[in-house]
Amino acid sequence: MELHNNTGHPRRWAILGVLVISLLVVVLDNTILNVALRTLADPVHGLGASQGELEWSINSYTLVFAGLLFTFGVLGDRAGRKRFLMIGLVLFGLASLLSAYAQSPGQLIAARALMGVGGAAIMPVTLSIISNVFDPRERGRAIGVWAGAVGLAVAIGPILGGALLEHFWWGSVFLINVPVVAAGVVLVALLVPESRDPRPGRIDVLGVLLSVVGLVALSYGIIDGGEHGFDRPVAWGSILVGIAVLAWFVQHERRSDHPSLDVRLFKVPRFAAPVAIVGLVFFAAMGSMFFGSFYLQLVRDYSPLQTGLLFLPFAGAQLVFAPRSAAMVRRYGGKAVATVGLALTVVSLGAFVFIGASTPIWIVLLVFLIQGAGMANIMPPATESIMSALPREKAGVGSAVSNTIRQVAGALGVAVLGSVLSAVYRSDIGDALTGLPTQAQDAANESISGAYAAAGQLGPAAPGLISAANDAFVTAMHWAAGLSAVIAALGIIVVLRWMPGKEETSVAPAAPVAEPELAGTA
Repeated sequence: MELHNNTGHPRRWAILGVLVISLLVVVLDNTILNVALRTLADPVHGLGASQGELEWSINSYTLVFAGLLFTFGVLGDRAGRKRFLMIGLVLFGLASLLSAYAQSPGQLIAARALMGVGGAAIMPVTLSIISNVFDPRERGRAIGVWAGAVGLAVAIGPILGGALLEHFWWGSVFLINVPVVAAGVVLVALLVPESRDPRPGRIDVLGVLLSVVGLVALSYGIIDGGEHGFDRPVAWGSILVGIAVLAWFVQHERRSDHPSLDVRLFKVPRFAAPVAIVGLVFFAAMGSMFFGSFYLQLVRDYSPLQTGLLFLPFAGAQLVFAPRSAAMVRRYGGKAVATVGLALTVVSLGAFVFIGASTPIWIVLLVFLIQGAGMANIMPPATESIMSALPREKAGVGSAVSNTIRQVAGALGVAVLGSVLSAVYRSDIGDALTGLPTQAQDAANESISGAYAAAGQLGPAAPGLISAANDAFVTAMHWAAGLSAVIAALGIIVVLRWMPGKEETSVAPAAPVAEPELAGTA
């Protein structure tokens, strides 16, 4: 009965599989790199990268990715989504090769920036192609599979990265992308249909430029503040410039007769509320994964591979619950499902406040499981609500807004929660550094990684420094975890106040079907 008059593409499920492969390589790359940072810092087996260079090897990707997401979503709708997907995959594969064979930290940072260009072309069109090839009645289920793939990639990354580093050189964590990209390009060419906005109108050149400048300036300020502290004029100046330019962008879009983003959409609860939820959740979640990884590798002394395996409960919960969330939304409504998901996420983040250096590891695994289950029931209903608020031909805009908010919020979460972590750590470890050599004091005061490196040169004084560093880091983690839980809890307020309930969401997905000619373009 459900498939009568289905406006979806005949090969839609095979197409979804291809899109998941394309998405996996983008998400996988970020989590793989996290476990390789120690190796990259090694002057013998890596590139001898400094702490700042390591941060920029991650952040150069994030900066370019966040800055171009919205623009590429708009251009993909106009020029062709399949075309943009293939260009993005080729760029991503080329940048992966350049990263694998980089001879210096600077070359790696530049190659990662190019990877960000490819990722920005891939990410928004995966969602917009899903919206285009699936009947609105099946779209929620398809987006659940898409969201589950994100969760899978988040967990596979550290495991795969740890396994590669145990057997091969550091470049293998980038080289692994190349065969996946090659397979993706072939499958996209064979299976994915071309689609675009049939009535694109004139391109909003000023709007596109303002969005790029505003997002890059804002992201740069956030990243710089996280690296050097938010008390520097460069960080605040960049953030204020970014906010001012984005405000100009909003004002321009309101007055334009051919806007690249119709800002009036943010007056529609079905669009605005889930966008806000996505931002709040990824602010909290990315920050928590940042300090969680350090906690497992340093305080608990797990290897990169073991650390990756310990994130499996998070991924398992995503895989189990995300594809089923669409059925839960149909039964209980998006508001109820998102509220429960956010509550579970808040509980899991808040639990880190009570985790110490000797907490049984099964408790940590349980916390990851709860967080995975919570986020699996937030992202699909939120993403489906965003996509169903727009007609199919504008899917790229909705996807790009959602992904841009997620990237900027994730960068902000790592930067802000990382700054809280650093500030509390430094104030707590200060007394323990008295009497140590100046070089050891400087290294230990910078981060827990620096303390462990310094301890290797101290002989009998090493155990005392390591113990003090662990205690200071755990205290700092408690503060950062408490803040992340509060941020996620704000999402519950947004859901209860603005997100539509069961009656509205149950009929909403049918609205975008109003364009009959789209079935032919799919």
